[in-house]
Amino acid sequence: MSRLAVRVTPDALRQIRGGHPWVYAESVVSTSHDGRAGDLAVVFDDRRRFAAIGLYDPGSPIRIKVLHHGRPAVIDGAWWKDRVADALARRADLLGSVTTTGYRVVHGENDGLPGLVVDRYADTCVLKLYSAALVPHLATLVDAIGAVVGAARIVLRVSRLVASQLPGDLAEGMTLAGPPPDGPVWFHENGLRLTADVVGGQKTGHFLDQRDNRRLVGGRAMGARVLDVFACTGGFALNAAAGGALSVHLVDQSHGALAAAEANRRANLDLDAVRGCRFTSDVGDAFAALTALAGRGVRYDLVVVDPPSFAQNQAGVERAVVAYRRLTALALDLIAPGGLLFQASCSSRVPAERFYAAVTLGAASRGRRLDELARTDHPLDHPIGFPQGAYLKALLARAP
Repeated sequence: MSRLAVRVTPDALRQIRGGHPWVYAESVVSTSHDGRAGDLAVVFDDRRRFAAIGLYDPGSPIRIKVLHHGRPAVIDGAWWKDRVADALARRADLLGSVTTTGYRVVHGENDGLPGLVVDRYADTCVLKLYSAALVPHLATLVDAIGAVVGAARIVLRVSRLVASQLPGDLAEGMTLAGPPPDGPVWFHENGLRLTADVVGGQKTGHFLDQRDNRRLVGGRAMGARVLDVFACTGGFALNAAAGGALSVHLVDQSHGALAAAEANRRANLDLDAVRGCRFTSDVGDAFAALTALAGRGVRYDLVVVDPPSFAQNQAGVERAVVAYRRLTALALDLIAPGGLLFQASCSSRVPAERFYAAVTLGAASRGRRLDELARTDHPLDHPIGFPQGAYLKALLARAP
């Protein structure tokens, strides 16, 4: 890769020196020449002193993804290995666990590797690229992950934007190292056996960031009738069953997701609690399903509401807040007096306080109050290294 010298605005320079990993296009004052995706952009101050080095991405509004700031550094194979090793060391409490073998190894900018996510499912690693600037460095990344993590298989996943810029020898879902998977891969989470469709599933095949929250819900499920809305592959439902729930009802718009949830249930029938729990499901829109269930007079002791991101851009924030408020109201129509609500948001553009306020207003619209039991955010393997890196927030509350 070639290098280009870059000058940025004084404000961007302050942000870089403060550790921020992004330089926006409008903050770039000049470049020594036209750069290509993946070129190393060296940022200098007005006195021609080194400030930072990052990946240049001419097709993105985030023009430079900062890899290193402060003193000069050589970005080579050893540098990538050291950075992956640092990330793995932050997950020390998860390494070697037999009850949880699925976790995030690299969490993008928050681990100093902007645009990159690496999730591990037992002996399979999924490498997902969110920036075309990483494509020219892919072989080096695979070497680093193979050397540091020691996975038997590495699978490539890319965002839609990156998919349109892949060279002909690369493709979404291809296996970069080791034997290709012959189907979903199995791993353990909180002692439960789960599948991940690492080739065609959402994100990298499973939503690892809710692992601790699923355990939290499972710990409150003894003897409960549970509703799992936006159930996906049934992580919350299965943890609730393992925690002693009498029944769980799953709602999701995807037939495939609910089929995976059923496969996960069958894989854990050796557990008495799972075997004794009654599973039912509905395929359809969550809002419509909640309304229909309320119309039938159904009530639950614990309702889980874990929707996808409702705000893909800043313009969608207000609609997202309204949706959260409406979901709370619909969920409370189904919660028996004294029952529990667990509601989450993964919309990074919706601040935590706005989300919690929306939940409170949704409850008030039904004449109910919520007694908060817990607020949660990111688990150990999803560290937050800068303000925009925070996205997950959740609330567990009792509804008297």
